[in-house]
Amino acid sequence: MDETTDNTTKNNSPPTDSSTDEDPAEDQNRSNSTRNKGVVSDSRNKKTDREGNNQTVEIDAAETGRDRSSPRFDFDNVLNEGENENKGLFDDLLAGEPIFENKEVLRPSYTPHELPHRTDQINQMATILVSALRGETPSNILIYGKTGTGKTASAKFVSQELESTSQKYDVPCEVQYINCEVTDTQYRVLAQLANKFIEKNKNAIDNRLSELKSLIEQVTETDIDVETSLSETQFTTVSGIESRIEELESDTAEMEPVPMTGWPTDRVYTTFFEAVDYSERVVVIMLDEIDKLVEKSGDDTLYNLSRMNSELKNSRISIMGISNDLKFTDFLDPRVKSSLGEEEIVFPPYDATQLRDILQHRADVAFKNDALTSDVIPLCAAFAAQEHGDARRALDLLRTAGELAERGQADTVTEAHVRQAQDKIELDRVVEVVRTLPTQSKIVLFSIILLEKNGVHNVNTGEVFNIYKRICNELEADVLTQRRVTDLISELDMLGIVNAVVVSKGRYGRTKEISLSVPIDETEAVLLSDSRLGDIETVQPFVQARFDN
Repeated sequence: MDETTDNTTKNNSPPTDSSTDEDPAEDQNRSNSTRNKGVVSDSRNKKTDREGNNQTVEIDAAETGRDRSSPRFDFDNVLNEGENENKGLFDDLLAGEPIFENKEVLRPSYTPHELPHRTDQINQMATILVSALRGETPSNILIYGKTGTGKTASAKFVSQELESTSQKYDVPCEVQYINCEVTDTQYRVLAQLANKFIEKNKNAIDNRLSELKSLIEQVTETDIDVETSLSETQFTTVSGIESRIEELESDTAEMEPVPMTGWPTDRVYTTFFEAVDYSERVVVIMLDEIDKLVEKSGDDTLYNLSRMNSELKNSRISIMGISNDLKFTDFLDPRVKSSLGEEEIVFPPYDATQLRDILQHRADVAFKNDALTSDVIPLCAAFAAQEHGDARRALDLLRTAGELAERGQADTVTEAHVRQAQDKIELDRVVEVVRTLPTQSKIVLFSIILLEKNGVHNVNTGEVFNIYKRICNELEADVLTQRRVTDLISELDMLGIVNAVVVSKGRYGRTKEISLSVPIDETEAVLLSDSRLGDIETVQPFVQARFDN
């Protein structure tokens, strides 16, 4: 029965209930409204009652989203499509079960509560620094060891113990850490130290001002005479407290932070000196990567810091230097060397067994239960042991393997993930080393790449130099001598980017046979990303002519 027939029947039938009293216009409006909502095309649908008879039922458009009986509409599909539309970029990535419990414990910045196989070095540091807790000046310490041998982690661990013990016994002692690979000039070191102590001094002054103002309120609000109220303080009158408040406020106003550039170095040093000597304390200045500071700006910073104690009145300073270079003191002034190296501690490389212990100790905290297969930690330790026992490399390898497994939504970290992580880290290392090469070294390296791409393997120094000259001429860059280019090739060999072997050519003398030790495509891409070598691609056709002729 269509809509017109149905309406005619209803209008001609005698009224049986109140629903038949509706105005036909209102009924038409409701029908139009139902169609306009676009949920179903008709205002009525057929369904079968319990006796098998067809019934015409009115379907409210507002209820169609919940009515599963409609044969003309796939509600489940609409809901599923709605759910898919609501999914964001990260929903699928979050669907997998996480492997990590606390990834941060695998990062170099994390200081563990326990350092396996470094007990002797930690005890040695503690024995030297304990004098700070007695208010005495500790001896200066130089800590040596290759990358990843636990130098910085051990020093930070001892520093945290020193500061917590000083608070326990109410002894003014603190440690200031500076990474000299980042803060690599005398100005920056002194400015960073000065600003840290200025901030500490201001905070201490603010606390003292609050105490003094509170003391004035207590004295003025009590009925007890002033002298009795102040009997347990250093003051005898309210005016004395007010004078001290004025002094402290004046001190705060004079404490001007040091800008990162613009001041004479002498002024920066004076500001640091006054800031550190403002109150009584023992300060240990930890200079990580101290050899980078000496390499960049000489030993003036170390000389000034090591001589400060003879002029300080309230505070005492001790220096703890950390270096990967066992010979960096050879470049120091003898006076600096003698005062700085009062105590020396050497950190030997870890062996594979020790690395396994370290990894297991961190993995117990970093990963969820049963997230690692049994061969993961031994393999990470074995790879890192090949890199002079580098614990940092081992931890990076384990973390990267876990990240690769998690990205692949794997339930566990396996040996395959470790091997993938090893390849990724090695490639990242190559990219970083190549990216930071000097321009001339990059041109030499690109010359070797160009030779290998054209089928010339085990090239000699002369062939590299010929291509190097042509590239420099096309780029309008300075051309170095062949001896200097040979030195640059030796440096690339030391970095592991190329393999240069000296071979004898009999009566023709000796030469170096050079081959790449890194992936060609990735290395070339890094070189071409350097804006200074942006035109090198246009040079290639000219150099290519050398191979075509």
